[in-house]
Amino acid sequence: MFSLGQLTILGASGRWGDQEQGSVGSVGSVGSVGSSPSSPSPPSSPSSPSPPSSPSPRLPVSPSPRLPVSPSSSGPIQKSPSYSAQLMLQLGTLLYQWLFEGAIETTLAQSTGIAAGRNQPLRVQLDVRDPDLIAIPWEIMQPRSGKPAISLNPQLRFSRTTTDVEPLSTPHQRPGLNILLVLGTATPNPSKEGQGGDAIASTNQTKILQLETEAATLRQILQEGSQNRASEESAPVSCLVDTLIEPTASELIAYLETGKYNIFFYAGHGVPAPDGGMLLLGADRTLSGTELAAVLISGGVTLALFNSCWGAQPFGQWDAQDNTASGKYLARSSLAEVLIHHGVPAVLAMRDEIADREALTFIQAFARAIATRVSIDRAVAIARQVLLATYKFNQPAWTLPVLYMHPEFDGSLLEPLESLPTELPENSLTRQGLAYGKAFLQSVAFENPAVEVAHGGKSAHTPQVWEISGGRFRVGRSSDNDFVLSERWVSQQHAEIFCRDTSASGGALTYFLRDFSRYGTLIFQEHRWQKVHHQEVALQSGVLLKFGSSQGQALAFILEFSIPGDGSEPA
Repeated sequence: MFSLGQLTILGASGRWGDQEQGSVGSVGSVGSVGSSPSSPSPPSSPSSPSPPSSPSPRLPVSPSPRLPVSPSSSGPIQKSPSYSAQLMLQLGTLLYQWLFEGAIETTLAQSTGIAAGRNQPLRVQLDVRDPDLIAIPWEIMQPRSGKPAISLNPQLRFSRTTTDVEPLSTPHQRPGLNILLVLGTATPNPSKEGQGGDAIASTNQTKILQLETEAATLRQILQEGSQNRASEESAPVSCLVDTLIEPTASELIAYLETGKYNIFFYAGHGVPAPDGGMLLLGADRTLSGTELAAVLISGGVTLALFNSCWGAQPFGQWDAQDNTASGKYLARSSLAEVLIHHGVPAVLAMRDEIADREALTFIQAFARAIATRVSIDRAVAIARQVLLATYKFNQPAWTLPVLYMHPEFDGSLLEPLESLPTELPENSLTRQGLAYGKAFLQSVAFENPAVEVAHGGKSAHTPQVWEISGGRFRVGRSSDNDFVLSERWVSQQHAEIFCRDTSASGGALTYFLRDFSRYGTLIFQEHRWQKVHHQEVALQSGVLLKFGSSQGQALAFILEFSIPGDGSEPA
């Protein structure tokens, strides 16, 4: 679906030769990456350096297309591009030309131009419906030499997706990174035949120590990555990391059901399986993607990140001798697809095996990027660029991370800066010794509201309460106010209630009302209503207010007062 700010390549069979890719327009279905017996197949990834060849009429099925790897990435600087780099470039160009052709290419160019004119990125999402094509590194597509790959282009936001999904529950945006780091078994359980009890205990102890060391390293990388980058920005981002090492399923569920995490990070062994892959939590403890999905949804997790093998690979039958597929891949069976299908907003997994140092480089770069409050797909692109610069273009490292995003998800993980309230931390020196209070407006029911507030009258009326938080409270008819009154005598920006600290001059913490309106604000004090118009007056707890007219709703200003650190309850 092409739309301003978003492109999704969707559809069913994808008969590319006949251009039956679906309707093309500013908004509409454009076709899927699929294959049929009569359709040409996309170019395959070369597994070893060999002379370039034309696209094969049949797509070879293998566990994962292997990108060409040069003998060494640390050798002397070459004056001309390496042969493996040329193969990588050729494959990316052929994939792009095969996918974006005819009307699709035209619509992409038009959408990109419109988005650029509005100073917005264009989100491009790729739905690969044929499981035989999922292992292809679509992230390396580029229009021609000299242009960035589609997953690196700063003007685009590229991810994979699937339209066969449950509705997206509203993701919980949080001010910081709350990460649940789970370390599972690094390798499948080895056979213990012939091992004595002491040998088994020693092996287990060594494994636990290794996992604890790895957990400490990952925690440090995540926290330092977010803090170092946030220190360069105007608003620091907190990073909380809780760690579970080889947990049981019940322990993992208990942590996730607290609902405080926005990132689930699994590091360990994983294998393809029919129900969304299989994570090896510990000895004889596994968890399928289907089982994990329900817990992630109920826990409100926004991003699931997997540093494990085959997280983005579908399940297929393999011939162990030559490591090739002996049967058909199962559609919608990869871990990433299953989680997205159940409604998880975003899943980041690996297309193939990734070296530890490459994974750590990517994780740190991703944490640094996401701490700047960019979208998840933009943070992945930034971290991918770091992999490319560190391990070079002709190495497969930068092509391994695969991001899936729910088609209804906008990519936001952290609260944007403009939505964060301005407030002091509880232990700030500027707050020590100062009185503070909980202030709010409360509706009243009596014709003469002073009877209820000043004299403690009773009624069956259940009052409504609007809390005044952050020391400033705006009242008016427009929707951007903290308290919206739709009465016609209320101005768009009518008045504000704010807190002022006068302790330096011997005073106390005092709330004031400042009126900006056309018709003024009425205050009930000294047993009568008095009008305040374009003035500023102090408010006492219990005073009554009407905004704009005597026919308006009566509201009581209430202040519960306390002194921090004296152990007293609000008065």
